[in-house]
Amino acid sequence: MDTPNSPGAEGTVVLPEQVARAVRAAREKKALDVVVLDLRAIDSFTDFFVICSGQNPRQVQAIAEAVEERLRGEGLRPSHVEGFDRAEWILLDYFDFIVHVFSSGRREFYALERLWGSATRVEV
Repeated sequence: MDTPNSPGAEGTVVLPEQVARAVRAAREKKALDVVVLDLRAIDSFTDFFVICSGQNPRQVQAIAEAVEERLRGEGLRPSHVEGFDRAEWILLDYFDFIVHVFSSGRREFYALERLWGSATRVEV
């Protein structure tokens, strides 16, 4: 990743620029409840989760497309994409971070924020 993965001056987490761009792209498509979890201290398969929701299947797809397009513009492509056709839970795996775009009902059902409750929530 381009930017350091270290705490900022006040103990806050400095997000890698690619993660920040994914968050901005999701917000531009009116993603709901955008949350970033810092997993570095508790797991090694990825550094961050970006979790957000859309209100309907089309918005869920639009959010995922916007994230993918924004990051593709800087040469970054997901290693794996799941769930695009059903648009209930779309996963974009960028190795160092994973973007999860949920429908509201699926987000409540899977409750990743609770499942990864020991992760640090990053202010975005």
